Amino acid sequence: MVDAMYTAVATARGDGRNGEVTSSDGLIDERLAIPRELGGPGGALTNPEQLFAAGYAACFHGALRQAAHRMNVDLADSSVTAEVGIGRNGDVFELTVKLVAHLPGLEEGLAGGLAARAHQSCPYSRATRGNIQVEVVATTY
Repeated sequence: MVDAMYTAVATARGDGRNGEVTSSDGLIDERLAIPRELGGPGGALTNPEQLFAAGYAACFHGALRQAAHRMNVDLADSSVTAEVGIGRNGDVFELTVKLVAHLPGLEEGLAGGLAARAHQSCPYSRATRGNIQVEVVATTY
């Protein structure tokens, strides 16, 4: 078991996916709404998939930058976009993830290698491995 160096604490209240989520430090205080595509009201409120996408994108970008640093590669203009999908698989809902590492100016092989290394070390990637479908793509434009 890992000895946690930091623990994030969040609490959901109300009507689940149409409720509210807050963090213990008060930095997150968001109302939630089920997206229209899933039969909910949608609108100007966030949802769990957006929150997961934001966390995964940030974590993967950190792992990508760490991999680049170890290889002495400059990623000054890099970014990561996480696309988190949700859909039915029989009677249950499942998630899918597509991570797009934007690495402008790098050679394609190097970009792909960095993305693969990040996918091996990123805590979100390690947690989801074998549980949900995750596609990793590196672009150089």
